[in-house]
Amino acid sequence: MASRAPSVKESDDKLLTSAIRKIAAYWCLSNVKLSSVLGLSEATISRLRTGKTFLDPASKSFETGQFLVRLFRSLDALMGSDDDAAKSWLASHNLDLEARPIDLIDSFKGLLTVCDYVDAHRARV
Repeated sequence: MASRAPSVKESDDKLLTSAIRKIAAYWCLSNVKLSSVLGLSEATISRLRTGKTFLDPASKSFETGQFLVRLFRSLDALMGSDDDAAKSWLASHNLDLEARPIDLIDSFKGLLTVCDYVDAHRARV
């Protein structure tokens, strides 16, 4: 008997959680920082990093994770896949944003602002 293909939701949670783990590693985000960004407890972040749990597709954290991936991809394209340049940009004070982008992504509004800012600059390139 042929097995059924997994539903979109079943694969999306694993895929997004894997992407979040990789972004956290690239950007050296601590569990404390990632918990702040995703709005989850540090214990949950620890389980996400070890693959013991996944983001729930119906949750706000899942939506936030999608925007984090959007920021990563946009910044990666803008910086020409230079991880060090991306980390430096995130950690540097930005005059337009009036803050360090890494500090702004702790709130959903800040994450959207940084995403929009990077996307606007990508459009110029």
